[in-house]
Amino acid sequence: MKLQGVTLMLLATFFFALMNVLVKLVPGIPSVEVVFFRSVVSFVLSIGILWWRRIPIFGTNRKLLLLRGASGAIALILYFYTLQRIPLASAVTIQFLSPIFTTIIGIIMLREKVYPLQWLFFGLAFIGVILVQGFDTRVSFEFLVIGIIAAIFAGLAYNFIRKIQTREHPLVIVFYFPLVTLPITGGISAFDWVTPQGNEWGLLLLIGIVVQIAQYLMTMAYQKDEVSKIASIKYTSIVYALLFGWIVFDENYTFITYSGMGLVLLGVILNVLYKQKKEREKKLFLRDKKE
Repeated sequence: MKLQGVTLMLLATFFFALMNVLVKLVPGIPSVEVVFFRSVVSFVLSIGILWWRRIPIFGTNRKLLLLRGASGAIALILYFYTLQRIPLASAVTIQFLSPIFTTIIGIIMLREKVYPLQWLFFGLAFIGVILVQGFDTRVSFEFLVIGIIAAIFAGLAYNFIRKIQTREHPLVIVFYFPLVTLPITGGISAFDWVTPQGNEWGLLLLIGIVVQIAQYLMTMAYQKDEVSKIASIKYTSIVYALLFGWIVFDENYTFITYSGMGLVLLGVILNVLYKQKKEREKKLFLRDKKE
């Protein structure tokens, strides 16, 4: 059964939510080192699967692949940094700005069409993000800025994936992330190494496996559908962030936070439904025109 872009992104979002929890469970390991361990696992898995399936490892669009890997590396390091230091839902909420940056960058890089009404739906989601984030006094201005920079680079990485489209196998795109991050994070970690203790080894291994699955699903999603349609699906991870934050980390939230969550979900659902409606209308128009 072939899965559509929206379905793939929903699955990817769930696995990314598990990653968030696992990263927050290793607060004593520097974020750069966490990315290093995650990259080691991803590198081994990618090489093994690519070799087993006899897929050329380095692909053909190497410049775009390297740019995707570099932008994704910066985004992930900064995101992990905020995950470890502020409440889970707050860190995830700041990262929710990435679909907005993805859409803006997509207009410039890919000349993708965004309908005027979609901006209203993005606006609803953005207001929801502000409600969730703005009333969390546990987040300093420094973490807010770091989170926003992470979101910008994430948006850039997603557009590189879309620009590559189906010209590369999803696993090749995923492989370029550890290919870029390993030398960078390995070099930085060498000067500030913290040896994992006990179950931290298992958690770091799980982070690598879970992210590998999430990245693969996300890459296929961006290859199958437009950036502006797929990017907003990530907003649904706020539900996981609030639930995991409450259950696992005993993080409490206010009524305003839940109101913000509702606005985010409303914006996402309306955006997806509206985009699908416009696509159906476009296909009918083209079909009638041919006839």
